[in-house]
Amino acid sequence: MGVLGEAWTWLTTGANWSGEGGVSHRLGEHLYVSGVALVLACAIALPTGLYLGHIGRGGALAVNISNVGRAIPVFAVLSLFMVSPLRNAGYAPTIIALVLFAVPPLLTNAYVGMTEVDRSVIEAARGMGMSGRQLFARVELPLAHPMIMTGLRSAAVQVVATATIAALAGLGGLGRIITAGFNTYNTPQVVAGALLVAVLALLVEAVLMGLDRLLSPLRRRRTA
Repeated sequence: MGVLGEAWTWLTTGANWSGEGGVSHRLGEHLYVSGVALVLACAIALPTGLYLGHIGRGGALAVNISNVGRAIPVFAVLSLFMVSPLRNAGYAPTIIALVLFAVPPLLTNAYVGMTEVDRSVIEAARGMGMSGRQLFARVELPLAHPMIMTGLRSAAVQVVATATIAALAGLGGLGRIITAGFNTYNTPQVVAGALLVAVLALLVEAVLMGLDRLLSPLRRRRTA
């Protein structure tokens, strides 16, 4: 039996799914860290990107500053937090590191989506007497929706895949399954943990794609 077969055996063994160190518990921890980080990143990046794109000023600078986060490894950011006063703050260092990692794609796509809205459409809406708020809600935001969702999917997948770093700080998540496998030289467990993270990332993207398809027709009907 190859490593993949042994990994499948590990995944289908009920004992590996129960208890505090089991897959079910680690999955819940992973979803918690990823979800909190993604929500915080959206709360920071989306309003900023949408507003700057709407007014057409300051966006390039904000995008360039946020992109600095892409050049800094997430593990390096986490390492810095682990020698700071935040080292005993539970998941806070991991969540902050993931937020910094997720902001660039969210902010960039939101800003670019708004600035790429056809100017003729905007001028036509203004000619119809729409206020700035109406223009944003009924014209710019729906037309920027595909680009915004692309950024959200990209950020979500990256966060889910990268949340395994929590294990490096001795915290929970699916990364603990991988590190436990390394510590015990259990290659099938390492592969099983990696497969779980990959499948979870794909499921998150599939869910967001489904939500996108459900929301897009509603937005089109509202702007019709």
